[in-house]
Amino acid sequence: MIQVCSQCGTRWDVREQRRESCPRCRGALLAPAADAQSAPPAGRGAPQLPPGYRWIAVRPGAAPPARRKRRPRGPTPRYAVIPRWGLRDRVAQGPTDIGMGADRATGRPPRPAPPAATIRAVLVVGVLVLCLTALVYLARYALLVFNRDTLLNSLVAIAATVMSVLASVVAIVTVAICGVVLIRWLIARRSAVFAYHGLQEPRSVQALWAGCVAPVVNLAWAPVYVIELATLEGHYARVRRAIFQWWIAWVISYVVSFFAVLTSFDSDAQGIANNTVLMVVAYGLAAVTLAAAARVFEGFERTPVERPAHRWVAVTPDDPGGEPAAPVELAAQEPAA
Repeated sequence: MIQVCSQCGTRWDVREQRRESCPRCRGALLAPAADAQSAPPAGRGAPQLPPGYRWIAVRPGAAPPARRKRRPRGPTPRYAVIPRWGLRDRVAQGPTDIGMGADRATGRPPRPAPPAATIRAVLVVGVLVLCLTALVYLARYALLVFNRDTLLNSLVAIAATVMSVLASVVAIVTVAICGVVLIRWLIARRSAVFAYHGLQEPRSVQALWAGCVAPVVNLAWAPVYVIELATLEGHYARVRRAIFQWWIAWVISYVVSFFAVLTSFDSDAQGIANNTVLMVVAYGLAAVTLAAAARVFEGFERTPVERPAHRWVAVTPDDPGGEPAAPVELAAQEPAA
């Protein structure tokens, strides 16, 4: 039997007796191994290792450097409340950079406008009230026609007169409220648009109120204010037709209402009947005018102030040898928005 020293590698033939230490270096002897004659010849397989040995793959070159131990990072930070740094962007505003929503010329924020839902509700109520008032005067005219042949009861006549007067008062108050709401919206919209473009409002608030409230004068100035706003926003071509329809309806309603007020002092039967017909037409035209104003309002509300009215579209360049590229829009339409 052969035993190999674990230190010097000397092979010792111990025969039939097992030893524990090497006679040369006093190192520990490995377990007995079979004789070299019993080992398989070279080339027929992998060489057998003595018991206690194994093959270990080692990469070429020097040994890798020792890994450095990471320093302790300490305990995990804990906060009593959620940290809020970085959640707010604090932008330094210079004297010429006030922001999109403020007037860059004066530094003041734009005037607040009534909510769009409130304006729509007020306009719808106004149109309904004017239509109902026209129906009340139409019923009064029917009673006048019926009274030509048959005498009406005094209570019915008084009720018809009171109802027409109350309907007129409610209609006037409703029209006044609609006018105030629309004027406030116009002033706020002009302020926001001029602030967005970095311009100063050329007209004061008092001038805008005077131009929209003063009788006869508002027929000329109120549409001018609206046209200026549409031109500055860049979509005048889209709302031009609605503005002119509202303007024409307003002028006709103004004239009819003026004659209706003049003939309201007639005391004869025919004069009262004529005035009743004029009242029906006047309130009907007033309802049409208010509906046209609502259409103009919706035309502006379709495009917010912050969103540009034009959008650039990539088109194919003109062919040098052929016809030019066709436009994106028709001749009467506004550029793509």
